[in-house]
Amino acid sequence: MAKDIIIGIDAGTSIIKAVAFTLNGKEITTSSIANIYKTSQNGHATQPLDTTWENCINIILHISKKIQNLKNRLALISITGQGDGTWLIDKEGNPVCDAWLWLDARSSGVVKELTNLESENSRFNATGTAIFAGQQSAQISYMEKNNPEILNKSTTAFHCKDWLYYKLTNIRATDPSEACFTFGNFRTKNYDKSVINNLGLSRRMGLLPDIIDGSKTTNPLINEAADLLGLISGTPVSLAYIDAVCTFLGSGGLDLNQNVGTSILGTTSAHMKASKINDITPNINLKSGYVMLLPIDKLALQLQTSMSGTLNIDWLKLLLRDIFEEFNINFNNKDFTKKINEWLSRSKPGKIIYHPYISEAGERGPFVNNDAKASIIGLRSNDKFPEIIRSFVEGLCFAARECYDAIGEMPNEIRIVGGGFQSESIRKIFSSVLKVSVRKSNRLEAGAAGAAMIGAMSIGVYKDWHSCMDEWIKPYLGEVEKHNKELSIIYDKVYKNFLDSRNKIMPLWKKIDAKVLNNNID
Repeated sequence: MAKDIIIGIDAGTSIIKAVAFTLNGKEITTSSIANIYKTSQNGHATQPLDTTWENCINIILHISKKIQNLKNRLALISITGQGDGTWLIDKEGNPVCDAWLWLDARSSGVVKELTNLESENSRFNATGTAIFAGQQSAQISYMEKNNPEILNKSTTAFHCKDWLYYKLTNIRATDPSEACFTFGNFRTKNYDKSVINNLGLSRRMGLLPDIIDGSKTTNPLINEAADLLGLISGTPVSLAYIDAVCTFLGSGGLDLNQNVGTSILGTTSAHMKASKINDITPNINLKSGYVMLLPIDKLALQLQTSMSGTLNIDWLKLLLRDIFEEFNINFNNKDFTKKINEWLSRSKPGKIIYHPYISEAGERGPFVNNDAKASIIGLRSNDKFPEIIRSFVEGLCFAARECYDAIGEMPNEIRIVGGGFQSESIRKIFSSVLKVSVRKSNRLEAGAAGAAMIGAMSIGVYKDWHSCMDEWIKPYLGEVEKHNKELSIIYDKVYKNFLDSRNKIMPLWKKIDAKVLNNNID
């Protein structure tokens, strides 16, 4: 029987998904399970390694129930997952402790110390990536200082997808994207001793696994995993790149024929574009964002991740819900979502300025400031709710434009992904603020698709990436939606005011922090 199915796995922070595709990219079926994690007020955000592995087993078993004779038809499993974080195992391959996720804030103090070192410019220039609390380099630095016993028990430091790959293949490895933006150099595509030395982690280099490129290399499914999954031992398994890279690929962000980018608008947002490695010069002044290697020679992904996502609109929604409940009125989330387009159509552009820094974590791109706070400027008594909701949407779009400005040249077209872009009105505002055409990706699971594409390349389904994208990407792109030039003229002026007012407010963020005030600290 022909091997005609690829399974792409995307192990997210809150959900782990498995998607079955045909070899030419048609989605067959999908399965998902909630991937529970724990948080605490002291900054902990952790996830049990064994639970994530059990969830991975269960979603594959669920796929098997949906597809007749899957084990004989399965050509490959390819894995991506949540980035950053620290997943430690010992010599026997057992978890040393629960994984520290990218949400974990315990290393914030260490980050401040590291970023103030004279060597920070050298580290940033090599990795192209800002250091922050959820990053593995910061977390291991924190452990070295505060919990060395954890590291003493450990033999390998994984990321999420690396752990699942290990359980499937018994191979201790990571991919080029996560390896290099954490401990390496994107130009050499390898670990960088000077970076590791600058982090004070020379004695822990043994924790770093081998780097393998999942678009060129597979390893066989081991007997133990095959028995648990009901699959055939020896089935090829590919270690894909980090989830951001896979989403970029699966959404059509890579177009070798034109200058395009990808924006993801979910709870948080991400904005990215591919560039030639030789053309990338990390912005020493900003010290934000990532440079992530791509599975294409001489190209890397420049990415800015922002906390300015639909979390802002969710906050507004929850505020309304709380008011409704005070009056014993039922609040329907679906009705709120449906009303957004109507509210936006009834409002005027740029009437109110909103700074979308509602997250408790502040902002991380294109500037890093843990004290960042949301603000509304320009309210008048005749302003109604539609103007407020519009200002929230515009604020998200201005933040996106600032991210692309930090990356460099604005793409000619942006491929858009995520729940926030389901609204036609939001897409119109976004394209007009950024002054580019947009195309919505109709891939429901772009991350899993990107992982599967990498896997397809590894087993020789395609001779080159052009051929792969012709089948996996082009049929799933929506129509080109051009920006409104008249609206763009207005937004150019408002964007300047957005930046000017934000920069003037920034010194106040720390001063108005409740903790600071309560402690009478200036």
